[in-house]
Amino acid sequence: MLEFIVRAVLIGIGATVLLDIWAQFLKRVFGLGAPNWAMVGRWFAHMARGRFMHEDIARAEPVPNELAIGWIAHYLVGILFAAIVLAIWGLGWAHSPTFLPALIVGLATVGCGWFILQPGMGAGIAASKRPNANQLRMLNIIGHTVFAVGLYGTALLIR
Repeated sequence: MLEFIVRAVLIGIGATVLLDIWAQFLKRVFGLGAPNWAMVGRWFAHMARGRFMHEDIARAEPVPNELAIGWIAHYLVGILFAAIVLAIWGLGWAHSPTFLPALIVGLATVGCGWFILQPGMGAGIAASKRPNANQLRMLNIIGHTVFAVGLYGTALLIR
């Protein structure tokens, strides 16, 4: 059990770091906005108070330490997704990683953003309420593919 936890934490952190590097690359090279983890933190903090849906999370009541909450949640979710890979494919996958399981989980997790996070924060299903919804959808798919590369790459590094 300890090995499972340690590998999930390391693989999840590694994959999430790669995703954050990717976001900074997109910001610096293409001028795309980086994720606003404060709004994610606000959303998570409001969930603890029983509020799961917002018209616009930016207009919701601010909460103390929402940026820190957002960053912590971001990394905990990455660790959770790594744990899902290990739970489905076992620790054997971590000892001899292949890309397909990481890609399957990486792409499946796009649905979490499209059907839970974005509607909950007021962006609609798959960012449908945003004027650049198709761009956001494509960036979500690419970003989660980068996350999958991070899952696989980190597993390779620590095997």
